[in-house]
Amino acid sequence: MKILLLSHNFFPFLGGIETISESLARSFMEQGSEVRIATWTLDPTERAFPFCVFRNPGISLLLKLHFWADVVFENNPSLRLSWPVLFTRRPTVVAIHTWIVNPNGKKGVPEKLKFLWLRRATKVITASNALRHEIWPKATVVENSYSQELFRIIPEIPRSSDFVFLGRLVSDKGVDIAINAIYRLRELNNSENKISIESKLTIIGDGEERKKLENLVDHLGLQKDVKFAGVLRGKELVEELNKHRYMLIPSVWEEPFGIVALEGMACGCLPIVSGGGGLSEAIGHAGLVFRKGDLDDLVDCILHLASNSKLEERCRNEAGPHLASHQSQFVGQRYLDIIRKAV
Repeated sequence: MKILLLSHNFFPFLGGIETISESLARSFMEQGSEVRIATWTLDPTERAFPFCVFRNPGISLLLKLHFWADVVFENNPSLRLSWPVLFTRRPTVVAIHTWIVNPNGKKGVPEKLKFLWLRRATKVITASNALRHEIWPKATVVENSYSQELFRIIPEIPRSSDFVFLGRLVSDKGVDIAINAIYRLRELNNSENKISIESKLTIIGDGEERKKLENLVDHLGLQKDVKFAGVLRGKELVEELNKHRYMLIPSVWEEPFGIVALEGMACGCLPIVSGGGGLSEAIGHAGLVFRKGDLDDLVDCILHLASNSKLEERCRNEAGPHLASHQSQFVGQRYLDIIRKAV
């Protein structure tokens, strides 16, 4: 089967959708399909892939790619790359990984066009039930995978720290809530009611809110308790995650899914995530959920965990089976089964 995979962005972009596109392309090839990728992203490094990547294609090349394919797979709606199917009439499968709204939460003309486009798709896939309910109730849910080759437990690294955050430092991610939770925990440790969890946090990532967050840390006197590690990737990231027991994901935005939770779990971190969106689906029964944006509930959740060793043991026992169902080969096979039905 010849699959044309459309990915608006691709390597060297390192976002979730770009990573998923590469993972699925490799999985499709491993299972015997021929894959070509069309993307707008240029790559000055000219990195080689086991499949052909066509970057910034013109009209003629884009038409040739669509006529070549048995099926067109859009990894997130990309009308600027997928319009030739109106002429080639190839079956199309569209995967949705994020909300189809503009920044103010409303549906503008581009968003309305995407919903019209979904009507003509042969099959629609969403990365979570939250997305399916909100965007396309008839869609098939296939949760995202993570890179099991990279993210893993390294037994020789001592798990000497408690809390870690991984993500972009923007207001949507709720990093300020995590910092304020550390302040509350420190106050408890300084009181007569000491707790068994250390009130220290490592923040991995960068973004427009970093200076504001650093000022918050200074204001709360947490310079010794909160460390900004900056952007870490690859082996360095995995090693840092392996030093921590818990991952805080306090997003105030409703995350469509949450691959970062899988990556943390694979490195031995127990995830504590905000409710709403697809984060609770991303962790299954292998973590804890607190009310989105509620600092008091986050602290209560942490204290409950600190006083209940059986709860932590249960969550950690759930991690293995949950991660097994999110490995790239398993997820790729589910995608390919749906694509074959479309053809």
